[in-house]
Amino acid sequence: MEGLVYDREIKSVYRFDRQCAHINVPLRGCFAGNWRIELSTTVFLAVLLAACLHAIWNSLVKGSDDKHATMLAVVLGHVPVAMLALPLAPSVSMAALPWIMGGVALHLGYQLFLIAGYRAGDLTLVYPIARGSAPLIVTAVSIGILGVSFTTMELSGVFLIVLGLVSLTLVRRADKTRNFRAVVMALCTGAFIAAYSLVDGIGARVATSALGFWCWAAIGNAMVLTMWMVFMRPCTFNVLKSNRSVALSGLLGGTASFAAYGLVIWAFTQAPIALVTALRETSIVFAMLIGVGVLKERLDLVKVISTFVTILGAILLRTSKS
Repeated sequence: MEGLVYDREIKSVYRFDRQCAHINVPLRGCFAGNWRIELSTTVFLAVLLAACLHAIWNSLVKGSDDKHATMLAVVLGHVPVAMLALPLAPSVSMAALPWIMGGVALHLGYQLFLIAGYRAGDLTLVYPIARGSAPLIVTAVSIGILGVSFTTMELSGVFLIVLGLVSLTLVRRADKTRNFRAVVMALCTGAFIAAYSLVDGIGARVATSALGFWCWAAIGNAMVLTMWMVFMRPCTFNVLKSNRSVALSGLLGGTASFAAYGLVIWAFTQAPIALVTALRETSIVFAMLIGVGVLKERLDLVKVISTFVTILGAILLRTSKS
């Protein structure tokens, strides 16, 4: 049986199992080659499920008339699930509090820029840029700052996923519908995704409880976004009161969003953050399937090729050995 223990005094994470005593691994080592973990089948499938759920709730926000109200409803929808899950989660180390606070702030920035992106451009433009840029940023930071080492196959998988997702934007450019504001908002969203992925990944490991960490982070995020809406867009609450469909979709979307990112944070504790971040970007494939099958959007050759490139990258990540 394996696990993680956080030592508050020397601020280190220990990995332990039945065969060995405590092994001192500094926090930096959690991401480096001396603490490498294989991307198991369970983690692989969990991240794919998270990607599907993520595409679903993003589609709800994009398709809504009032994106601020729907986003708020989704984030508030986290709270009931978090309150139910919190008693089942192990207690969170107080050493994780700064990481929770940092994650809450970054999630707020992510949500606001995502709303701005969806108000400025289409889902097929904003989503792939935002999701595709994040793995590049996370991988660069992981290698340059956190000291992670990756195999050639793993890096090839990351590259193919990014190539497949970003190439989807060529569909819009070929139609001469360039939207620079939407692109900028999407890139900013991707930067926030990369930042909160790193912060939440470290925080969940320090907390020694991925579920507990995400429950408190979700509750904190709901409080902060609600406060932002009170001061900046108070009319949002009128929409929630008068439109039950928005509230209902928010509850369903919030459940999907909570489950999606809860699975991702758990995966962060089981495999290298950069690999998990890259693999979850396959959500664009599910978004495309929803767009074609449910929203009846047009499917063209570029989208098909990009999808297969993305799937190939995911296969490389799965078959690579740490």
